[in-house]
Amino acid sequence: MSIKIKDLPPHRRPREKLLKRGPRALDDAELLAIFLRTGAPGLSALDLAEQLIEDFGSINELLDASPEEFIKGKGLGEAKYVQLQAVMELARRHLTERLQLHDVQIEGAKYAKEYLQAEIGRKKRELFHVLFLDSQHRLLKGKTLFYGTIDTATIHPREIARRALKLNAKAAIIAHNHPSGVCEPSQADKRITEDIRKTLQLIGVKLLDHMIVADGRVMSFAEEGLLRRS
Repeated sequence: MSIKIKDLPPHRRPREKLLKRGPRALDDAELLAIFLRTGAPGLSALDLAEQLIEDFGSINELLDASPEEFIKGKGLGEAKYVQLQAVMELARRHLTERLQLHDVQIEGAKYAKEYLQAEIGRKKRELFHVLFLDSQHRLLKGKTLFYGTIDTATIHPREIARRALKLNAKAAIIAHNHPSGVCEPSQADKRITEDIRKTLQLIGVKLLDHMIVADGRVMSFAEEGLLRRS
């Protein structure tokens, strides 16, 4: 028989735990249980959350499910799908606004990583995203420009330069995701980074970083010493 959340000790109840210790202290099922609010016949909200994550395969698969796939989940429906999409879009807009207010190279570095995780981290195909920055290294615009395997055949440095000129950008961060979950840069990643750096340098735009997003992690070329500075 399922134990109701209200029957759990206070320190194990998701809402109370979040208020006392913050959202980062909760696991995926506990956070999802708060979103669900109610369970299903014979299941508490926490039990239902755990079952949904198991049924979908992971929290990422659940969050990325199509409307048709999502509403088939036990205890879910169209209303929950709409609510979830609204919450995720609010999170993306919040991260975008923080990048518009902070110097990405200083206090905003972690915000850039969080933004990229939200924007491209869970995608099932490779995406190439560019953050165009002003002279204070604050976000002007974030844009996914290319799709598919990252190599010189699919990435066009001149298109990135053209967009930078149009926005009057003074710096840029490029990023792409690895749906495989491997966060290490390939030789193609390194080559295209150098090609883009040289092309942007010709128009006076500084390439600050190339970030690879995979499986909840972000690898930074700048932090790893893989980005040439001249």
